[in-house]
Amino acid sequence: MVSRPSLETATSAEPDKFVEPLELGKRVKEIRLTKGWTLEEVSQRTGIARSTLSKIENDQVSPSFTIVQKLIKGLGMDLPQLFVESSDQSIAGRRDITRKGKGEPHPTSTYEHELLNFSISRKKMVPFKTRVRARSIEEFKEWIRHDGEEFLLVLSGTINFFSEFYEPIELKFGDSVYYDAAMGHMVVSVSEEDAEILWVVAR
Repeated sequence: MVSRPSLETATSAEPDKFVEPLELGKRVKEIRLTKGWTLEEVSQRTGIARSTLSKIENDQVSPSFTIVQKLIKGLGMDLPQLFVESSDQSIAGRRDITRKGKGEPHPTSTYEHELLNFSISRKKMVPFKTRVRARSIEEFKEWIRHDGEEFLLVLSGTINFFSEFYEPIELKFGDSVYYDAAMGHMVVSVSEEDAEILWVVAR
């Protein structure tokens, strides 16, 4: 088994270093089996070699930031869907600090995520800041949905919050929303500048 570098070595200045705030291999396999896909099908969707995918699922290699990005895109997911863990284990007495601008970057075509407190694994909450690039729901291929509950707080700018069973609602600085993440949802900026939000995903 390939040894893993410490999570503390992954910084925003070194995006291709190890990125894994949870048991990623287990999560990728869980998603693949849920969708009924073979390793070959996932390989075709992500552009990642079948042998590499097998090693990731079996915890034999630690994926780089680039590989994680390919997984997110190829599996048709957004960051929270990949980073919500399924383990019931917890560890007491932990603490982690993320200085301003020092979170783990995860840019996508619609959002620019900054994963916070990423060095703690198997946590029940996944906090991250997001700059909302999307300006229209047409920029999304489908609803974003995943297990757990989610809290959103607008830090700057204005957004339109779309959800599967409710009418769209405009949220401004200081506004927040709490919702079931299994319900389809998406966010777009409607202010002149990209809005910034705090997201917390909870199991």
